Amino acid sequence: MSDFNDFNNPQVAKLPKHLRQFIVEQHYEKYTPIDQAVWRYVMRQNYSYLKHVAYYPYIKGLQRAGLSIERIPDLQTMNDNLGKLGWGAVTVDGFIPPAAFMEYQAYHVLVIAADIRQINHIEYTPAPDIIHESAGHAPIIADADYNSYLSYFGSIGAKAMFSSKDFELYEAIRHLSILKEAVDTNQTEIEKAEKHLRKIADNMGEPSEMALLGRLHWWTVEYGLIGTLKNPKIYGAGLLSSIGESSTCMKEDVEKLWYTMDTINYQYDITKPQPQLFVTETFQNLIDVLEQFADTMSFRRGGAESIHKAIECKNPATAVYSSGLQVTGTFTDMGTNEKGELSFIKTTGGTALAVENKQLEGHGKHYHKDGFSSPVGKLKGINTSVEEMNATELEMHGISAGQHANLIFESGIQVKGEVTHILRHEDKNILISLENCTVKEASGNILFQPEWGTYDMAVGEKIISVFNGSADKEAFDEIIHISQKKTHKITYDEHTQHLHQLYARVRSIREDNINTEELPGLFLFLKNEYPEDWLCALEILEIVYHKKLFPELEGEIRNYLTYKATTKSDYRKLITDGLIVIENPVNQLITEED
Repeated sequence: MSDFNDFNNPQVAKLPKHLRQFIVEQHYEKYTPIDQAVWRYVMRQNYSYLKHVAYYPYIKGLQRAGLSIERIPDLQTMNDNLGKLGWGAVTVDGFIPPAAFMEYQAYHVLVIAADIRQINHIEYTPAPDIIHESAGHAPIIADADYNSYLSYFGSIGAKAMFSSKDFELYEAIRHLSILKEAVDTNQTEIEKAEKHLRKIADNMGEPSEMALLGRLHWWTVEYGLIGTLKNPKIYGAGLLSSIGESSTCMKEDVEKLWYTMDTINYQYDITKPQPQLFVTETFQNLIDVLEQFADTMSFRRGGAESIHKAIECKNPATAVYSSGLQVTGTFTDMGTNEKGELSFIKTTGGTALAVENKQLEGHGKHYHKDGFSSPVGKLKGINTSVEEMNATELEMHGISAGQHANLIFESGIQVKGEVTHILRHEDKNILISLENCTVKEASGNILFQPEWGTYDMAVGEKIISVFNGSADKEAFDEIIHISQKKTHKITYDEHTQHLHQLYARVRSIREDNINTEELPGLFLFLKNEYPEDWLCALEILEIVYHKKLFPELEGEIRNYLTYKATTKSDYRKLITDGLIVIENPVNQLITEED
């Protein structure tokens, strides 16, 4: 990807190609004047309310992340500022798969949806947007304890095993969020997508590691509270970016519970306000709970249970032998002994072998294009495992270049063939290559035949770790699941484009303090041509109120907005909150905080 823009940010520059494939250009010029007004409205509301309930100094956090209340952030400015905190940011197209999202966090890169919510979803959007991602996640990055948790969560999450059903759920969530944020979707289509999502969600079976981690992520990074049950503060980005839910979540009917390992038992619904939230006393507690959960995961446990998860995943995963050898491929079969311990593992299709996350020369997925299979365990009647044997011990058991070996494992699997090569790494034997080789189970079932070519036998008494994805991602050239459904791009008609021009004119008058005499005419045009609009009317009122201009116009706009708030329930809170911020200006509040 030669044209990759890393924004001169070291963290973004380190992103591997399998993550770069999700990045899209921000196209700042495509944000409309209404988009800019939506950003400004939400951010002014956020600050007005969040100064009381947010965990950290909101404005200072915004400024350190390169954000302002006045306009949508530009990615270069954000990267310049986040770079000083050891982080970076990139823009993507809506929801990306959880595994990729987690891995970005591990690389200290924030993933920001390039789109911004439509004005009809100004309080809450079902789709990721630039308000949620940048104004929610970025400001708290300045807190060292929190960003340690975020990056550590990413490194754990990137290893989490997912199920094939997780993919279906991800696609259903992404599809619904795109429909809900689109301008012209009919209600029947949305209801159909909601029904489809519910059907998948209700038939997930046992939740995967990724699903459980997703819950921990949701109840902390997205919807977390910190402090005490009686007086919690908001740090979750989903709450910080929702001017509706950040207010309602503090009410008593939203139950507040302590954040513990038990939190993994609470599912969540992205389409509804949350019935309960979880409070942590410290960010260190988040790390402690994450550690506790990580101890239950395949990458730390290994064994048959973990290979079973890899088989269910139906996507590339990596199994690590106790010798250090890593096998990456799509696992399709395994064998166990009477104690339930692994005796054999098998992949189908392109498979690669690696050590310490570096692919072994000559053992990429094109060489092992038809899959890979190998025993697991010790040789029968021999205490020393093959991986630990020195040259003398190996020779004693017929494992030496040029010798004919007849290896019988405790499981009964027999490997017979001529040894051609023994690969060692850090005093351990990790791979034995044999020609004219036959491998069969105790039952007589053939696992490998001489005519299939060279048999590369992995060496290791146990599988000590299994994790999602490949060991050497660059060499494996892993392409993560990318959705074919794209977010909707709006084409504006001429009538709407004139409204954009009107918003731009009002902003220009406010910012440049010129041509205020145009305001009465602009409001009259707005009222007659765009009777559904409320936000531009608020912005005109803001100017005349603060500059003490046109008292009659001010009264007319107030009456107009009051009537709207009374007759249109959807507008009531938005207009009321907008009037409060006009009369208690944010700039004044910022000065008071500083």
